[in-house]
Amino acid sequence: MKRRHLEDMGIPRGDAMTLAQAAAREASAVGQDKATIRGTLLDIVEQPADFLKDPIFGKLAAHLARATAEPVGGYEFKEEPQYPIWGSGIEPDALRQMTNACRLPVSVAGALMADAHVGYGLPIGGVLAVDRAVIPYAVGVDIACRVMVTIFDVPPQRLQQRQHEFEKILERNTVFGIGGKWRPRKQHPVMDLDWNVTPVTAGLKDLAADQLGTSGSGNHFVEFGEIEFTHEALGVPAGTYLAVVSHSGSRGPGAQVCSHYSKVARALHPKLPKELSFLAWLPIDGDGAEYWAAMEMMGRFASANHHLIHEGIVNELGERVLLQVENHHNYAWQEEHLGRKVIVHRKGATPADRGAIGYIPGSMATPGYLVEGLGDPRSLNSASHGAGRRMSRKAAKERFTWSDIQSLLKQRGVKLMSAGRDEAPNAYKNIDDVMAAQSNLVRPLARFMPRLVRMAREGEKPED
Repeated sequence: MKRRHLEDMGIPRGDAMTLAQAAAREASAVGQDKATIRGTLLDIVEQPADFLKDPIFGKLAAHLARATAEPVGGYEFKEEPQYPIWGSGIEPDALRQMTNACRLPVSVAGALMADAHVGYGLPIGGVLAVDRAVIPYAVGVDIACRVMVTIFDVPPQRLQQRQHEFEKILERNTVFGIGGKWRPRKQHPVMDLDWNVTPVTAGLKDLAADQLGTSGSGNHFVEFGEIEFTHEALGVPAGTYLAVVSHSGSRGPGAQVCSHYSKVARALHPKLPKELSFLAWLPIDGDGAEYWAAMEMMGRFASANHHLIHEGIVNELGERVLLQVENHHNYAWQEEHLGRKVIVHRKGATPADRGAIGYIPGSMATPGYLVEGLGDPRSLNSASHGAGRRMSRKAAKERFTWSDIQSLLKQRGVKLMSAGRDEAPNAYKNIDDVMAAQSNLVRPLARFMPRLVRMAREGEKPED
């Protein structure tokens, strides 16, 4: 087994690496396949004490058990951290990432949502509360990524009857992809704010002005569809209505903020084990305060992007708006949990305080749900931010053809204007399974079904 594969599993270089390679060779010699060996090694990294008597892996387990019992690089890591998990079938690497995050000296509590899958540092769907610190990669690259829903007092049949007109509305009011920009530039009060709050944001103002009102790539979308309220909620009577939903974040500026401050964090903690390097933190009363100001600016910028998109669509339609809902993820909040003040990171997780309103999308061919939070303290008042991927982008491209995708979309009554094959609906988990798994976290208020979808074209590098 190659060293880089072992490192990716969390096995450090040196004696541990040597012992792991020897054990892997021995296990292979007695007939164990690569998947079994990999699974065992991942389990040993998580719980070495459970394998101390194993005839093949015992020496490695003993070495790792000693190592985790001793301070590494001067840090006191937490042993055998526990955190609640919603959903099932979550990939081992995502569980390993969440466990590593909960081992950090600054960690207070964590939770893993039903849409969880592997990310950088903290897994997507990971929620982490820490003490007096902020972790750039636990917020994520696309800072303040969010969804926004606008519901019109219009029957959804209008979309079927005048689909070409709605396609033109999306074309005129959306720009997708890396480097996407409006000419002439859009205008919004967010650009009148003081972008000099940090040296980094000061240098990003011109890029932000270019990308203002645009959407990203990857899983970012703007889509028309129908939303059904079975009961009156949020002032909307029971019935089915036309709605538009958008999903994107802070674009290039957010990515550059993340890149800069994650480098600062890693420089502050050069002795962190490699598998924890993307979880390097900034003290909130030091460099973390500067990052926090930049994060909040990215939050305002991401919100402005959505409002400009929806404003343009609302103006073109000229119809009465019944309701607008907006919520974000990939962010950090100062909150109180477990009787103390903490900083909660929700990376691909939706705030779900009691009574909080949010929207949880599925895929281009499956429903999304307008929800009300139930405020479950075990989840740190959080829920999933979507269905969650069940396979990587590379695997989706290898597995699905455009013929496969278009056949499914036709069955579901969905018209796709543009997207990449990596966003194939079957690359995602079943949204209804995810919703069932978190029935104690949120209550559905309405169900949205996409009908006309626009995303970045095939070949765009994902920003999500």
